[in-house]
Amino acid sequence: MNTTNPSKPKYSSTLAIAFFVTATLTALSNSLIADEPALMASIVAGQPAPASSDTRYGLFGLLDHRSAYGQGAFPEPFLVDDTDLEVNEIRLDWTHTEAHNEHNDAIKAEIEKGFGPVTLEIEAPYEIDRTASPKHTTDGFDNIDLGARSPFYQYVSENKFIDTTFGVGIEVGIPTYSSLSEDFEIVPKIFNDSRVGDHFTLQSLAGYSILSGHGDEGGLESFEYGFVFGYTIPHKQLPLPNVLQLVPVFELSGETQLNNGDPGHNILTGNAAVRVNLKPIGTVQPRLGVGYIFPIDNGAREEMHWGVITSLVFEY
Repeated sequence: MNTTNPSKPKYSSTLAIAFFVTATLTALSNSLIADEPALMASIVAGQPAPASSDTRYGLFGLLDHRSAYGQGAFPEPFLVDDTDLEVNEIRLDWTHTEAHNEHNDAIKAEIEKGFGPVTLEIEAPYEIDRTASPKHTTDGFDNIDLGARSPFYQYVSENKFIDTTFGVGIEVGIPTYSSLSEDFEIVPKIFNDSRVGDHFTLQSLAGYSILSGHGDEGGLESFEYGFVFGYTIPHKQLPLPNVLQLVPVFELSGETQLNNGDPGHNILTGNAAVRVNLKPIGTVQPRLGVGYIFPIDNGAREEMHWGVITSLVFEY
């Protein structure tokens, strides 16, 4: 008799996929880092240095040194996952939402570290769910999320008016086995960060979420997507005290269920926010943010009526 737990192949598959994607990103990072000292190597070898007009680098020369990716041109999103290169960053978010007689508070701490073009991250969210009638409170840590992302292709027009970066990423959610976290989650992703001119930015993200475990949502598959529109106003155009940049942000964050009881069910949420990038304090630059969250479709209205989010980012 085969007594193997049917959920074990799911765990093995999840971990195998996560290991493969992480190994691929690590190999890509090593290749890109190795390409950076090409100029110095040519000098040491007594060979002519590459022409300054050659801005391509990385694996198969698919990246461009002129790109604004990783240079602070893209604002940190609020609801949508970050896709920009972050070298050293610590972040703390608080989100409050309300619907009917339910109130939800979520606090999330995040650390991001860059290695060449690859960004690694870890997130730890803690949630408190309250129901007014009947009065009930549920709280605990949600999944601890580990993530990695890297660009794989960049295009920059000759006058730098168009600057676009395509990349891939992976996120693995490790359950804490609290009342809010019982299933593993793996989300392979693809993203694009584009800048048009000196002010407008668009970050887009698509991911395929797979939950695996014994929880109520074990086996659930979903398509996740998001868009982040930003317009950067520099200090010279709006000279506010101690403010380097003021960035109005509008986000769309969505999720479509693909299987189980209600395939096709969609939840689309919007966020109107502003990010304030302050002047550095020593080697640390604070970035403050606040946003108003609202439902857009019926699926989102079933989950919430309104919400607010605050975000405190320290880049060092």
